[in-house]
Amino acid sequence: MDLQYGLELVGTFVFAISGALAVREREHDLFGAGFTGFITAIGGGTLRDILLDSYPLVWIGDVKFLYAILVGILAAFVFPNLLSKLRKTFFLFDTLGIGFFTVLGVEKALSLGVRPEIAAIMGMFSAVMGGVIRDTLTNEIPILFRKEIYASACLAGAVLYVVLNYFDVDRNYNMLISMSLVISIRMISMKYKLSLPRLD
Repeated sequence: MDLQYGLELVGTFVFAISGALAVREREHDLFGAGFTGFITAIGGGTLRDILLDSYPLVWIGDVKFLYAILVGILAAFVFPNLLSKLRKTFFLFDTLGIGFFTVLGVEKALSLGVRPEIAAIMGMFSAVMGGVIRDTLTNEIPILFRKEIYASACLAGAVLYVVLNYFDVDRNYNMLISMSLVISIRMISMKYKLSLPRLD
């Protein structure tokens, strides 16, 4: 198992936990929590692959992703109090996850021959749409519509990856630089409570 594949599984696991924990205070049973965790973990990548006409979907083509989701859901159900205390840790994992999945989404789109502009959007979709579906299912304001900088950080990283790829920057360096931009924007915006200008 290479590092990239391992990180994909870990990211899927963390997103499944975040989705399952999102319904904790609404007294949902294991199935309800599991469904929300599942949708959160695979929502972005599934939407991307459907739009790109790429089949089989990742979690259908590789059952290990399904196992990672199931383990995440069970962890959220068995250790909810412990995991809730680790919110800062999960914020970090979530931030790392959106950076990583943004870049992977861009790469997959480019490998399928779409235009760079579309690839950047697909990268953002990969990272954030699972969370948007989670928020919609749990009757929360989707994270895209909150003040915090989230999707725009992913889009910035995706655009940077496309630009560096155009100039033939080494893939590993490109991944590191583009992921770092997403993570830095997200961390700095949360620390200093920054947000994009509002439409009044």
